[in-house]
Amino acid sequence: MSVNEQRIAEELRLIADGAQPVDPAAYATLARAGASRRRRLSWSLAGLATATALVAGVLVVAPSRGGGDIAAQVAELPRNTPEQMRLVRDCMPRGGPVHNMDPGLRVTEHGGREDFRVLVEYRDQKGSTALVGSTTGFVLCTPAEQKDMAQPPVFTYWGYRPPGNLSGLAGDLTVDAYDGHDHPYVVGPDREQKNDNYLVIAGRVTPRVQRVEIVWKGGRRVDARVANGFFIGRMLTGLVPAPEGLGEGPLKPEQMVDTPSATVTAYDQAGRVIGQEKNVHFSWRGPTSRPSSTT
Repeated sequence: MSVNEQRIAEELRLIADGAQPVDPAAYATLARAGASRRRRLSWSLAGLATATALVAGVLVVAPSRGGGDIAAQVAELPRNTPEQMRLVRDCMPRGGPVHNMDPGLRVTEHGGREDFRVLVEYRDQKGSTALVGSTTGFVLCTPAEQKDMAQPPVFTYWGYRPPGNLSGLAGDLTVDAYDGHDHPYVVGPDREQKNDNYLVIAGRVTPRVQRVEIVWKGGRRVDARVANGFFIGRMLTGLVPAPEGLGEGPLKPEQMVDTPSATVTAYDQAGRVIGQEKNVHFSWRGPTSRPSSTT
């Protein structure tokens, strides 16, 4: 990638950091624009500025004695199991994360797949989605039988700023991403392509957290999978009528993916609430997504 492209990407990232949260309806419209185009346009808003070199370790978060802030320790990065290694290889067929607008272009500054570990994986009857991370950032991976139709591995920095701050927590619960993923499949003798749409919420927790519950507006809920100081949960979602004024002419959709807001709650071993994030909206970009006190 040329220097000019890097500078442009950095400027776009800075603009995004100062902007209001992205309209979920607009994102959902892009999601329904077409299966192939949906996979070419990542929903991640991570910048493409050059990252610092990856180190061969992982930051393990633990509560500090002083209270709110979280201390960090450097520990050896755990190895992937053979099954997890296959998942990472399938997730990153080009050897590492790719450009958010061109899944055929690998972004080498974000490391290679050998730097990434399966941190936590949520499985249900139809498949799985995994939070796959390095010491500087993460990707979300949803395996698909049609590997060429799988979601592209677009990189996001921990904390949404380079070089990535894995230990940048201020409590027991940090929601890092609320994204949308597809699970493509074929049906019938004509092998007609269908897509299941999933809402995925993932983030980090301290060792005090024993359970994380995600409740979407309307009452649907899941117990997230918690492991290694991370959590992830997903929910199958459907389509709803598109609101008036969304798009024009041939770009005006009749339906859009339903992307309700959610409340994420962390519980300790005794069942007490020790962390909660309310009104987590689609396209959540970490703590910067919270509305300011003046809005």
